[in-house]
Amino acid sequence: MTTAESQIEQNLIAKLGELKYTLRPDIRDKATLEQNFREKFQQLNRVNLTDAEFARLRDEIVTADVFAAAQALREKGKFTREDGTPLEYMLVNLRDWCKNEFEVINQLRINTDNSFQRYDVILLINGLPLVQIELKALQVSPRRAMEQIVDYKNDPGNGYINRCSASCSCSSSATKATPATLSTTVTSISASTPTSAFCQMFNCRLH
Repeated sequence: MTTAESQIEQNLIAKLGELKYTLRPDIRDKATLEQNFREKFQQLNRVNLTDAEFARLRDEIVTADVFAAAQALREKGKFTREDGTPLEYMLVNLRDWCKNEFEVINQLRINTDNSFQRYDVILLINGLPLVQIELKALQVSPRRAMEQIVDYKNDPGNGYINRCSASCSCSSSATKATPATLSTTVTSISASTPTSAFCQMFNCRLH
Protein backbone atom coordinates (compact mmCIF):
# COMPACT_ATOMS: atom_id res chain seq x y z
CA MET A 1 0.00 0.00 0.00
CA THR A 2 1.36 3.39 -1.02
CA THR A 3 1.79 5.96 1.73
CA ALA A 4 0.21 9.31 0.94
CA GLU A 5 2.47 12.35 0.95
CA SER A 6 0.39 13.92 3.72
CA GLN A 7 1.08 10.87 5.91
CA ILE A 8 4.79 10.99 5.06
CA GLU A 9 4.76 14.62 6.16
CA GLN A 10 3.08 13.85 9.47
CA ASN A 11 5.45 10.94 10.13
CA LEU A 12 8.47 13.13 9.45
CA ILE A 13 7.15 15.87 11.74
CA ALA A 14 6.56 13.28 14.46
CA LYS A 15 10.16 12.07 14.12
CA LEU A 16 11.42 15.63 14.29
CA GLY A 17 9.35 16.10 17.43
CA GLU A 18 11.23 13.18 18.98
CA LEU A 19 14.41 15.08 18.13
CA LYS A 20 13.06 18.07 20.13
CA TYR A 21 11.96 20.17 17.18
CA THR A 22 8.90 22.24 18.10
CA LEU A 23 6.06 22.22 15.59
CA ARG A 24 4.80 25.73 14.80
CA PRO A 25 1.43 25.37 13.08
CA ASP A 26 0.83 29.11 13.48
CA ILE A 27 3.58 30.01 10.96
CA ARG A 28 1.81 29.85 7.60
CA ASP A 29 3.07 32.80 5.56
CA LYS A 30 5.93 35.25 5.14
CA ALA A 31 4.55 37.70 7.71
CA THR A 32 4.37 35.14 10.52
CA LEU A 33 7.73 33.67 9.50
CA GLU A 34 9.35 37.10 9.70
CA GLN A 35 7.69 37.93 13.01
CA ASN A 36 8.91 34.66 14.50
CA PHE A 37 12.48 35.43 13.46
CA ARG A 38 12.21 38.88 15.00
CA GLU A 39 11.05 37.45 18.32
CA LYS A 40 13.80 34.82 18.35
CA PHE A 41 16.46 37.38 17.45
CA GLN A 42 15.38 39.73 20.21
CA GLN A 43 15.29 36.93 22.79
CA LEU A 44 18.69 35.59 21.79
CA ASN A 45 20.32 39.02 21.88
CA ARG A 46 18.27 40.52 24.72
CA VAL A 47 17.25 43.55 22.73
CA ASN A 48 14.04 45.19 21.53
CA LEU A 49 14.28 46.62 18.03
CA THR A 50 12.00 49.24 16.56
CA ASP A 51 10.17 48.34 13.35
CA ALA A 52 12.60 50.49 11.37
CA GLU A 53 15.63 48.91 13.03
CA PHE A 54 14.40 45.40 12.35
CA ALA A 55 13.66 46.20 8.70
CA ARG A 56 17.17 47.60 8.29
CA LEU A 57 18.75 44.64 10.08
CA ARG A 58 16.84 42.22 7.87
CA ASP A 59 18.00 43.99 4.73
CA GLU A 60 21.60 44.02 5.95
CA ILE A 61 21.82 40.31 6.73
CA VAL A 62 20.13 39.06 3.55
CA THR A 63 22.86 38.39 0.99
CA ALA A 64 23.43 36.27 -2.11
CA ASP A 65 27.10 35.86 -1.18
CA VAL A 66 27.38 32.35 0.30
CA PHE A 67 30.61 33.19 2.12
CA ALA A 68 29.08 36.26 3.72
CA ALA A 69 26.05 34.16 4.61
CA ALA A 70 28.22 31.57 6.33
CA GLN A 71 30.08 34.29 8.17
CA ALA A 72 26.83 35.86 9.33
CA LEU A 73 25.73 32.56 10.85
CA ARG A 74 29.04 31.66 12.47
CA GLU A 75 30.33 35.01 13.69
CA LYS A 76 28.92 37.91 15.65
CA GLY A 77 27.43 40.74 13.60
CA LYS A 78 27.55 44.47 14.17
CA PHE A 79 24.59 46.81 13.82
CA THR A 80 24.11 50.51 14.55
CA ARG A 81 20.83 51.39 16.24
CA GLU A 82 18.76 54.50 15.55
CA ASP A 83 20.32 56.41 18.46
CA GLY A 84 23.82 55.62 17.22
CA THR A 85 24.64 52.97 19.80
CA PRO A 86 26.37 49.84 18.47
CA LEU A 87 24.79 46.40 18.79
CA GLU A 88 26.85 43.23 18.59
CA TYR A 89 24.56 40.30 17.85
CA MET A 90 24.52 36.61 16.97
CA LEU A 91 22.09 34.59 14.90
CA VAL A 92 23.10 31.17 16.22
CA ASN A 93 24.53 30.34 19.63
CA LEU A 94 27.61 28.34 18.67
CA ARG A 95 28.92 27.99 22.22
CA ASP A 96 25.82 26.42 23.71
CA TRP A 97 23.61 24.70 21.11
CA CYS A 98 21.07 23.82 23.78
CA LYS A 99 20.14 27.49 23.95
CA ASN A 100 19.14 27.60 20.28
CA GLU A 101 15.52 27.01 19.34
CA PHE A 102 14.79 24.30 16.78
CA GLU A 103 11.39 24.46 15.10
CA VAL A 104 9.60 22.81 12.21
CA ILE A 105 6.88 24.32 10.04
CA ASN A 106 4.84 22.77 7.26
CA GLN A 107 2.69 23.89 4.37
CA LEU A 108 4.10 27.42 4.35
CA ARG A 109 2.36 29.45 1.68
CA ILE A 110 4.13 32.20 -0.24
CA ASN A 111 2.38 34.47 -2.71
CA THR A 112 4.16 36.37 -5.46
CA ASP A 113 2.85 38.40 -8.36
CA ASN A 114 3.04 35.31 -10.57
CA SER A 115 2.41 32.31 -8.38
CA PHE A 116 1.03 30.76 -5.22
CA GLN A 117 3.42 28.21 -3.77
CA ARG A 118 3.30 25.96 -0.73
CA TYR A 119 6.27 24.22 0.88
CA ASP A 120 6.12 20.83 2.57
CA VAL A 121 8.44 21.04 5.57
CA ILE A 122 10.95 23.71 6.65
CA LEU A 123 13.40 23.50 9.56
CA LEU A 124 14.09 26.65 11.55
CA ILE A 125 16.93 27.48 13.91
CA ASN A 126 16.23 30.59 15.98
CA GLY A 127 13.57 31.48 13.45
CA LEU A 128 15.94 31.18 10.49
CA PRO A 129 14.53 28.98 7.69
CA LEU A 130 17.60 26.90 6.88
CA VAL A 131 16.30 23.68 5.33
CA GLN A 132 13.33 23.02 3.06
CA ILE A 133 12.29 19.39 2.63
CA GLU A 134 10.25 18.39 -0.40
CA LEU A 135 8.29 15.19 0.22
CA LYS A 136 7.23 12.69 -2.44
CA ALA A 137 5.52 9.30 -2.27
CA LEU A 138 7.73 6.28 -2.92
CA GLN A 139 6.38 5.72 -6.44
CA VAL A 140 7.34 9.27 -7.43
CA SER A 141 10.90 9.72 -8.68
CA PRO A 142 13.14 11.92 -6.49
CA ARG A 143 13.94 13.72 -9.72
CA ARG A 144 10.40 15.10 -9.64
CA ALA A 145 11.09 16.75 -6.31
CA MET A 146 14.20 18.39 -7.73
CA GLU A 147 12.32 19.48 -10.84
CA GLN A 148 9.69 21.05 -8.64
CA ILE A 149 12.34 23.00 -6.76
CA VAL A 150 13.81 24.16 -10.08
CA ASP A 151 10.32 25.23 -11.18
CA TYR A 152 10.02 27.31 -8.00
CA LYS A 153 13.39 28.85 -8.73
CA ASN A 154 12.49 29.75 -12.30
CA ASP A 155 9.13 31.22 -11.36
CA PRO A 156 9.30 34.97 -12.22
CA GLY A 157 9.24 37.31 -9.26
CA ASN A 158 9.96 34.64 -6.68
CA GLY A 159 13.01 36.24 -5.07
CA TYR A 160 15.48 33.54 -6.08
CA ILE A 161 17.86 35.95 -7.74
CA ASN A 162 19.16 37.22 -4.42
CA ARG A 163 19.57 33.98 -2.55
CA CYS A 164 20.90 30.48 -2.46
CA SER A 165 19.15 27.27 -1.54
CA ALA A 166 19.57 24.08 0.40
CA SER A 167 17.01 21.35 -0.04
CA CYS A 168 16.25 17.72 0.59
CA SER A 169 13.75 15.37 -1.00
CA CYS A 170 12.25 12.51 1.04
CA SER A 171 10.15 9.56 -0.06
CA SER A 172 7.85 7.32 1.95
CA SER A 173 10.92 5.41 3.10
CA ALA A 174 11.36 8.28 5.55
CA THR A 175 8.41 6.92 7.46
CA LYS A 176 10.51 3.86 8.35
CA ALA A 177 13.47 5.85 9.61
CA THR A 178 14.45 5.49 13.22
CA PRO A 179 15.09 8.65 15.27
CA ALA A 180 18.81 7.90 15.09
CA THR A 181 18.70 7.57 11.31
CA LEU A 182 16.67 10.73 10.90
CA SER A 183 18.94 12.55 13.31
CA THR A 184 21.92 11.70 11.14
CA THR A 185 20.11 12.90 8.03
CA VAL A 186 18.92 16.18 9.53
CA THR A 187 22.29 16.89 11.12
CA SER A 188 24.10 16.43 7.82
CA ILE A 189 21.71 18.78 6.05
CA SER A 190 21.85 21.40 8.78
CA ALA A 191 25.63 21.29 8.83
CA SER A 192 25.77 22.20 5.15
CA THR A 193 23.17 24.93 5.11
CA PRO A 194 25.05 27.70 6.96
CA THR A 195 27.34 27.98 3.94
CA SER A 196 24.51 28.37 1.50
CA ALA A 197 21.05 28.99 2.85
CA PHE A 198 21.03 32.01 5.13
CA CYS A 199 20.58 34.48 2.31
CA GLN A 200 17.14 33.01 1.55
CA MET A 201 15.53 34.25 4.74
CA PHE A 202 13.01 36.80 3.61
CA ASN A 203 13.22 36.79 -0.18
CA CYS A 204 9.86 35.09 -0.63
CA ARG A 205 11.16 31.60 -1.39
CA LEU A 206 12.54 28.93 0.93
CA HIS A 207 14.43 25.78 -0.17
